[in-house]
Amino acid sequence: MNDLPTCWATVAHTLAAGGVRHVFGLPSDEPGLLDAASAVPGLGVTVIGDQRTAACAATGYALTAREPTVLALNSGPGFANALPGLLEASSLAVPLVVITTAVPKENIGRGAFQYVDQLSMIRDLAGWTHRVDDPGQLTWAVRQAIHRALNGRPDLTALEITDELTRTNQPPPPVIRPVRRLRTLPSPADLDEAAETLRTARRPLIVAGGGTRWPHDIEGVEELADLLEAPVLTTAAGRGAVDERHPRAFGLLGLYTTPPATDLLETADTLLLLGTRLEETARMGWTNWRTATVVQADTSPAAFGEGSPTVTHPLLGDAQSVVQELTRRLTATPGTTKAAWSAAQHRVSAAQHATAEPDFDRSPVRSTLHRISRVLGPHTLLVQENGLHDIWTYHYPVLTVAHGARPVCPGEQTMMGFGLGASIGAALARPGEPVVLVTGDSALRLSVGALDALHHHALGVIVVVLDNEGFGWPRRLRAGTPGPHIPTTWRSTPADDLARAFGGHGITVSDEETLTAALREARSRSRSGKFTLIRVQVPDDDVPAGIESSGY
Repeated sequence: MNDLPTCWATVAHTLAAGGVRHVFGLPSDEPGLLDAASAVPGLGVTVIGDQRTAACAATGYALTAREPTVLALNSGPGFANALPGLLEASSLAVPLVVITTAVPKENIGRGAFQYVDQLSMIRDLAGWTHRVDDPGQLTWAVRQAIHRALNGRPDLTALEITDELTRTNQPPPPVIRPVRRLRTLPSPADLDEAAETLRTARRPLIVAGGGTRWPHDIEGVEELADLLEAPVLTTAAGRGAVDERHPRAFGLLGLYTTPPATDLLETADTLLLLGTRLEETARMGWTNWRTATVVQADTSPAAFGEGSPTVTHPLLGDAQSVVQELTRRLTATPGTTKAAWSAAQHRVSAAQHATAEPDFDRSPVRSTLHRISRVLGPHTLLVQENGLHDIWTYHYPVLTVAHGARPVCPGEQTMMGFGLGASIGAALARPGEPVVLVTGDSALRLSVGALDALHHHALGVIVVVLDNEGFGWPRRLRAGTPGPHIPTTWRSTPADDLARAFGGHGITVSDEETLTAALREARSRSRSGKFTLIRVQVPDDDVPAGIESSGY
């Protein structure tokens, strides 16, 4: 009798030893990774009845917990169904390890049941892929997948374990330390030169990206901003790197800039980019990224010059270390006072705050987000979509985020319906804390099955639906253009009926008073693990100024 662990038991124990704490997936026909993981102390398992939702949930968990997370899949349509969520995970650069099975080797090319070339399908999305068919490689490959996912730029990795190997017994993994994220630091000479450039800049500006969230909240950006008298803007993924209540914080840049912060972007003479490639949405609406002096810190060499065409000072290292080293140098030898630059920031801040005045009749979206901030607080975990109206959630100070309260948002893929699935993972990563999702009616319909997972796992997510009864982006982009046009209207199921069908509570609100009461009740229900769906009807023209200024 073979007393060795099964292949899946060895994989599960290797994951736990490597520092993984959670596995998501849909049960396979035969006992597999989820079953084995459920017997390993410290390794959580969340079963979700749809691979697309499971991929989004795993991504939301990895973003919120800031640790490597595993998605268990199987060859065939189950693997393909997860691809939309994996697109988003890759775009967001999260440490997600995909572990999937393969069909028996003897059947490949002979009409194999549920055969797809999985590694070819995912290779362009993943930082590392590997097929494991050698028993001697199993624990090495699992540990390597965790290491590759976590280090450098966090990344999606994928392992395909052959059918023949899954049916064997394997030696238990050796007892070794968890995989750690390695910290890197640029050379002293590079840091000295970058600090001197920042010290002598007349109008420096800091951009914080998604790289500032790994492996933990970056500290010291506000202190560095004060030393430089520099405004700080963030990308969508970098939000929470600074407290947006700080006087040097001006919200997001690019498509999500709240006017007139574009004036600061266009007149800055030096940009300090922290953990951002300056993706397309971050470059929208301003042109100075092409010509300003650029100091860029990133853990990936590929990041330099990808967004900004010229990087004067590339600093290869993690953002936390770079901020600490630059702060130390600038504290020792401060620059000159920049009174005019600080005065410009003060004017912009006053103008930005004027845009946040809530008026439910004029802008139900702004009023809704204002009440979310007031009732739930700036430390609430926000999960976002990227629809026409919920883009308001990216606009400071309409909605203000505190330091460390990292929103969960889609990346450059902006997968429709990502938010509802991601809220599952976010809520699991922060048990007992309020999680609010702001989504559109169309995105909700696309992932409506995720409400069943919220109910099943007793996750009290507050789902706020901005309902324009149709497809907002297609409707807006068709307006004023010659026809013919297909219909873009879609009447929604009443919120209370929809929520009740999935075991939750639903309500439609029409004014600020009923909205406030609904949010307070939802917060109370959240504590007992019950989700709430709050529907707010919105007009087509309730869109941010950044959308209009970008030509949409």
